[in-house]
Amino acid sequence: MSGGSLDINSIILLAALLLIVGVTVTKFSSRLGMPSLVLFILVGMLFGSDGLGIIYFDNAEQAQLVGILALVIILFEGGTHTTWKTVRPIIKPAVSLATIGVVITSLVVGIAAKVIMDLSWLEALLLGSIVGSTDAAAVFASLKERNINTKMAATLEAESGSNDPMAMLLTIIFIELIVIDQPNYWVLAGSFFWQMGAGVLMGLIFGKLATAAINRINLDSSGLYPIFALSFALLTYSITSLFQASGLLAVYIAAIIVGNSEITYRHSIFRFNEGFAWMAQILMFIILGLLAFPEEILSIPVIVNGLVLSAILIVAARPLAVFLATLGMKFSLKEKTFLSWAGLRGAVPIVLATFPIVAGIDSGKMIFNVVFFIVLTSALIQGASISKIAKLLGLSGPKKDAPHHSLELVSIGKANAEIIEFKTDDSTPIVGETLNDINFPKSALISAIVRDGQLVTPYGETVIQEDDYLYILVARSQKRQLRQLLRAD
Repeated sequence: MSGGSLDINSIILLAALLLIVGVTVTKFSSRLGMPSLVLFILVGMLFGSDGLGIIYFDNAEQAQLVGILALVIILFEGGTHTTWKTVRPIIKPAVSLATIGVVITSLVVGIAAKVIMDLSWLEALLLGSIVGSTDAAAVFASLKERNINTKMAATLEAESGSNDPMAMLLTIIFIELIVIDQPNYWVLAGSFFWQMGAGVLMGLIFGKLATAAINRINLDSSGLYPIFALSFALLTYSITSLFQASGLLAVYIAAIIVGNSEITYRHSIFRFNEGFAWMAQILMFIILGLLAFPEEILSIPVIVNGLVLSAILIVAARPLAVFLATLGMKFSLKEKTFLSWAGLRGAVPIVLATFPIVAGIDSGKMIFNVVFFIVLTSALIQGASISKIAKLLGLSGPKKDAPHHSLELVSIGKANAEIIEFKTDDSTPIVGETLNDINFPKSALISAIVRDGQLVTPYGETVIQEDDYLYILVARSQKRQLRQLLRAD
């Protein structure tokens, strides 16, 4: 990575500096209204050979490995925060966008690339396929803590979490058509159905397996549970990929299963995943930034081609794909307009753009540079304006506010009990009732109530109010009973 001139201590120092800088720039991204992924990429380019010249990195295979591992972690974290209640109504449009939408986008961009660039038809369609899918890392990061309509956010997240198989399949097909003299078209055609079907099935199996293992294996330390859960994400991806199915789709499905199940040490697992996903995102985009050489990315041909293709992608290809893929579905004109604008490109297109380089295609480096420029343009223009467009179209949702309080959850260890956190809302059945009137399970004890940022000491006559944070100590055997009491359904 560094040309062989750095020792181990220097590499560790650089890694520390990159992480510190990466974490720090997230503060500036919110103030500048710029997606953090852009700043992470710029940090990588700054440290690279065309910037400060500290790190020389041009290994596409290593970048591909880092990118895929990071995407597994990011998809797992995003999937665990996805609820069935929000996903169930939008499964049909999300799948349509992830399949038909990707094909239409790829075709339109591919035709445009053929017209404006010196590429063959197969190379042009390859470029279109690479940028055909939206990106989970970019979408999850851009929507996090932004007040976007729940239906729109769920549709975008589900689409970005499930459209990788189609984009990857199209990319591999066109690479094989370019490289192999006599490809087997029947095998290529059937590959998509296998990737999607087997990916979903493997995700369901490993999601159930992970949930059962987390709940039944009594580990000595609560700190081991997040690592145990994450190991299932890596296991899901690797085994699914060994069967030539979509490992990324399987991870996303498994994460949804885990996130919507009753699991022990849920709070610890989610908090660990959130921090680890941020670290993976920082490292991934910095590595991808290192792989890009500004002297090449900012050359006149790349800028011109990239700007034209970006404009076609944003104002023509994506809107056409959205409107055709959602025909006959219950989306208003404003909702379709927002979905068209919010189709962010990010890590997945850049990682896919390394495939032609690894395959030894002559135009691979040029395709990578143009795709990289398109991703930057998409993130800067679309990512930075998502909240404004949502507000303009009247599609802003309730403000997402993380609680300003904190509560250290103590490991109950072998006592087989834990403290769970629950936020009440207008649909919570116990809102308006006193603690004396609520039929809690025998083992349940409300340890604390946080209301408007203030600690409320619970006693018999305390009335539960909307937006209260309840911290309840309960035996694991009665968690399901407690959840049923707290839920409206």
